[in-house]
Amino acid sequence: MKRVVRGGVAACVLAMALPMTAQQAAWTVKPEWVKAHEEFLASDVMAGRGSATRDEQIAATYVASEFEGYGLQHAPGMSSYLQMATLISPRLDGHATLSAGSVSVSEGKDFDLLVYGGSDLSGKLVRVPITELKTTKFERGSIVLVTGVAGDPGKGFGAYTAARRAGAAAVLLQGEGVEGLYGVLGSQTKVGMHLEGVKPERAQAAALALKSAALDGVAAGTVVTLSAKEMAPAKMETFNAIGYLPGSDPKAGTILLTAHLDHLGTGKPVNGDAIYNGANDDAAGTTAVMEFAHALAAGPKLRRSVLFVCYGSEEMGEYGSLYFGAHSPVPLKDLVANIEFEMIGNQDPKTPKGTLLFTGYDRSNLGLTLKEHGALVGPDPYPEQHFFERSDNYQLALKGVVAHTAAGWGTVPTYHQPNDDIAHLDLPFMTAAIQSFVEPIRWLATSDFVPKWNPGGDPSKEK
Repeated sequence: MKRVVRGGVAACVLAMALPMTAQQAAWTVKPEWVKAHEEFLASDVMAGRGSATRDEQIAATYVASEFEGYGLQHAPGMSSYLQMATLISPRLDGHATLSAGSVSVSEGKDFDLLVYGGSDLSGKLVRVPITELKTTKFERGSIVLVTGVAGDPGKGFGAYTAARRAGAAAVLLQGEGVEGLYGVLGSQTKVGMHLEGVKPERAQAAALALKSAALDGVAAGTVVTLSAKEMAPAKMETFNAIGYLPGSDPKAGTILLTAHLDHLGTGKPVNGDAIYNGANDDAAGTTAVMEFAHALAAGPKLRRSVLFVCYGSEEMGEYGSLYFGAHSPVPLKDLVANIEFEMIGNQDPKTPKGTLLFTGYDRSNLGLTLKEHGALVGPDPYPEQHFFERSDNYQLALKGVVAHTAAGWGTVPTYHQPNDDIAHLDLPFMTAAIQSFVEPIRWLATSDFVPKWNPGGDPSKEK
């Protein structure tokens, strides 16, 4: 078995976080390989790998070169390891207003515009404490003001996701610390962009973080209107890095292993640091996908083919995976399963020691089966935050592919902050997590096991 060793890598070898079984020891993921990927992707010189930027393209080119070095082939029908997509992005003037009767509040002073769906909107105001959001019913098109949003930013975005799914046209988030949500987005509004030549299916719900109490006196049922001025749209290019390992049986299907290679780029300085390095989010997952390619390409030929994809522009709205889903080099019906790797660089305190959480764990039999074969993975302890729907796996899950995300920590303290850098990674944990998946993935690619959605788990059949 030939192993590729990179030159110029620091000689120190970090201790593994967990002991390996004899099965897992068939291939050793070396910590210096993991560290080398992170030192490049999360370096300051990469300026945070902003979505659809030159830095993202450089990151994609790096991943592509690693795929080629491991001996992967171009995916069927492709003549390159890179897949490019063009995005059309609306631009706003930064002076949106929110009106309710005689009350009018302004962007910047009274609220931050977190998400803009692509059009102005109006709806009746509904007030809901975050603790009652699951049980409160409201009309589709309502403007839902969620109170009591505080602390973990994941709770705020989870509340937005829940209200959006329930039919809210806009979600107003209010509570102590809600001002930090805008910084988590890189201090820029997520706009309703779309792939060139593809009309957006529908406008997404708007999201606002209320910084003032100006709406406190507005009665429930009052019509609230959000207005924003659009400027000329911008055209941008985003890149997916794709490598292909053909199997021995063309009819056995293809395993899809994915991560996203972009992050927030540069943004509002925190303690003088304006580079959002994204070492955990998601250079860590990108590193995992590269090391799976490294391991599987160096081993015996697999029965099933394996497609390795690192997406661009996840942070702007999962556009790399959206494009891939519409232009997959392998028919989606031939994809046996998709495992996305997201923020695996730290251990979540709510999961058993040494394990990753697996989003949508109870939706299918994939997570449990991988666990039975040695993968250090378990259920997601944060179902209310809808992590299953907040990563690239969801684009394919909506098309019926059994697709989940393996993650280290739901919302790590460094999430979308400049200190998401290599110094804040738990490299031994990350290395052990990657190691634990190598042989279960190899088993999946050599077996005839076909993962299935559990009853009621297939999101493509949800209304």
